[in-house]
Amino acid sequence: MESLVGVATSAAGRAPIPQDLVRVSQRQIELLQEVIERERRLQGELAALVTAPLDAVFDLLEESGQTLRLQAEAIESAGRALEETAGLMKRQAERFERTVGALRQPAELAKSAAGAKRTRKAKPPAAKKPRQGK
Repeated sequence: MESLVGVATSAAGRAPIPQDLVRVSQRQIELLQEVIERERRLQGELAALVTAPLDAVFDLLEESGQTLRLQAEAIESAGRALEETAGLMKRQAERFERTVGALRQPAELAKSAAGAKRTRKAKPPAAKKPRQGK
């Protein structure tokens, strides 16, 4: 402001500037500052509006990544549970087979002692399939 007054004074040939002119000039400078501040604020708001969709996309991508991670962890947990269940079922099958064998043994001895032949042929155990992925 002072530099503006100084320039105006020197331009007028060192003649004193009327107070009305100084007041008007000061008011114009204040208005110009307000306009510049409003323009900056509007530019900031406009930039926020323009970039808002990008921010939303990045937020969604972040959430999708987190969801995928949670799904992967759930699948890992389910896989471990299935492996444990398969192990339990194998142990149950082995115990069942041993139980049948233990129960069949006295019956086979009695049949053999009596000279009877076995009436039903035992089925061979199912062939084990190789596990894929391990």
